[in-house]
Amino acid sequence: MAAIGIVIGLGAAIGLGSLVRSALFGMSPLDPVALAGAVVLLTAVILVAGWMPARRASRVEPLRALRME
Repeated sequence: MAAIGIVIGLGAAIGLGSLVRSALFGMSPLDPVALAGAVVLLTAVILVAGWMPARRASRVEPLRALRME
């Protein structure tokens, strides 16, 4: 799901880049360094957001978790 969201977001950024051209001072709307930086940052956030709850869930004893349900 994250990969699909990143692909859709990159497509939207490339497609709508001309609308924000006036707000980008000294930068192209299709700057590959900026787009790659955004992809790397979002990927890191996605990985941390998934890893933290998974780590917490892995520390719970399965029988105890089932009893709480």
